[in-house]
Amino acid sequence: MSGELRWSHVALNCHDVSATEKFYQQWFGFQRARSVVLGDSEIVFLRRGDAYLELFGATGAEVAGTEDGPKNPGTVRHLAFQTDDLDGFLDRAAALAVSLGPLNFDAFLPGWRSVWFTDPDGVVVEVSQGFHDDESLVV
Repeated sequence: MSGELRWSHVALNCHDVSATEKFYQQWFGFQRARSVVLGDSEIVFLRRGDAYLELFGATGAEVAGTEDGPKNPGTVRHLAFQTDDLDGFLDRAAALAVSLGPLNFDAFLPGWRSVWFTDPDGVVVEVSQGFHDDESLVV
């Protein structure tokens, strides 16, 4: 269908683009897909499958990530990734400081567990296991 929409990317403002790029490469398997130099700044696109992150250098005030992210309107609460083995991920990512969890959501969906970290810029990143769609709602 002509003009059909598809997912593109999430853009992140970064204090240190290089540090943020390394974080998402090391822990989440993103790879550099493109770099655009604009004068004395650079925009970096990272890709993992169909998911892209666009990294911009920024110099504004910090917004610290807490729990599962800031709750004020107009801000991203968190980025989320899924795994089939949360404990295995936690073993590999032992160097990351957990900001919340792991929490168990069996009361809502058996086997659903999540943990939260923050990236170098304070963006909250969730990793969960066991979440899936409610098949009665899927068209």
